Amino acid sequence: MSKRLIVGLLLAAALALAACGDTQDDAPQPAPQQAPAQQQEQAQPEPQTTASEQDPLKIGLLLDFSGGLAHFCAEMRLGVELAIKHLNDAGGVFGRPVELIIADTKLEPLLGVEEARRLVEVEGVHAIVGALSSAVTLPVAESVSAPSSIPQIAMGTSPQLSIADDDDFLFRTTLSDISQAPVLAKLIRDRGFSNVGVIYRDDPWGQGFAEALDTAWDGQIELVPIDPTGFSFLSELQHSARNGAEALVLLAFTVESEVILREAIEHEVYEQFVFGPVGRSISLLNAVGVEYLADMHGTGPIPSPPTDSSRAWAADFEAEYGRSVAEPYVKEAYDAVIALALAAQTAGSSEGAAIRDQLRNIGAAPGEVVMAGAAGVARGLELAAEGVELDYQGAAVTVDWDEHGDLSRGYVGIWRFTPESEIELVEAVPFGQ
Repeated sequence: MSKRLIVGLLLAAALALAACGDTQDDAPQPAPQQAPAQQQEQAQPEPQTTASEQDPLKIGLLLDFSGGLAHFCAEMRLGVELAIKHLNDAGGVFGRPVELIIADTKLEPLLGVEEARRLVEVEGVHAIVGALSSAVTLPVAESVSAPSSIPQIAMGTSPQLSIADDDDFLFRTTLSDISQAPVLAKLIRDRGFSNVGVIYRDDPWGQGFAEALDTAWDGQIELVPIDPTGFSFLSELQHSARNGAEALVLLAFTVESEVILREAIEHEVYEQFVFGPVGRSISLLNAVGVEYLADMHGTGPIPSPPTDSSRAWAADFEAEYGRSVAEPYVKEAYDAVIALALAAQTAGSSEGAAIRDQLRNIGAAPGEVVMAGAAGVARGLELAAEGVELDYQGAAVTVDWDEHGDLSRGYVGIWRFTPESEIELVEAVPFGQ
């Protein structure tokens, strides 16, 4: 056997042993033998910066892209991507780029938990934005975000989120339905109804809203839960109207709402409807028909009345996408991303608890006012890096959070479907002002 062959075999064996050693990180390793100077120079790895200097700040977007809220979530994604662009155009967070990683819950709580775990354990996200569905948000917060110490900012509105076992890692950029239910109750009365049937989703959002409405309402009411996976809801409709209800209050998502409304109209169970927040949908109006829904009213959380901050954001959105925003919750999703980034910049850390601990500080007075939009975000990052206290007045709301992670103030909107197949804001009702 030649010397060249022997050397080759020895080198191959050494490489194989090295590869095996890489799979046993916890085992003690023998001290390496000194190699010739030329070989050392060739094997020397490139200099590396630390993770905090090189790795991106990762934000997971957990939304319901293929479920009953898909039409909302597709638009919300645009708001989130605009936030990421504004952050990266400004140089990122403490010099690191911000990376968005997307997960689809398909409006299924178990899948939502699995996808949240993937975001945290596989993708290594530092924070989560979402979900929109309270039924998904609640188990994600209690099973994933809190145990992993990952801050989560959701857009769900169920009162049950206020009492979640989330170790203070769950926040939201929409008002709780506790604030909305009295407005809806007053709207029902102002529309001339004293006896109503209520159909609600049998999930944390529907249950919480129905309970809050029952508390706020002083007339006759028949509350009927539904399984949203059903194909027909005629028996539930008839049950809700059994005591002479004058109108149907619908607390359901778009997919089942379309079926419920068609059955109510075709079987002449109801002619008058009042909607909760998810009913505020052009796709629902078009599917059922404006001839049936024109002048029907509803309520829902809305952004604050126009401010310099919201105007700057709207101009940036239109410049980026060539149109104005078409669905609710888009500004709220944008604000969630920016709040997390400003909190991380203020903390000087991507560690979850450090970000969480700064969220209340960056959104409440006193502090230097920071606006939404590219210029405002760049200024906010600069001020946070200098240690200046911030008061982020977002595209939708001022993110002033209470001890439960709920917004301390905001607005509930009263809206209606118009005969021109549009949605008109009738009134903005302040909360906590």
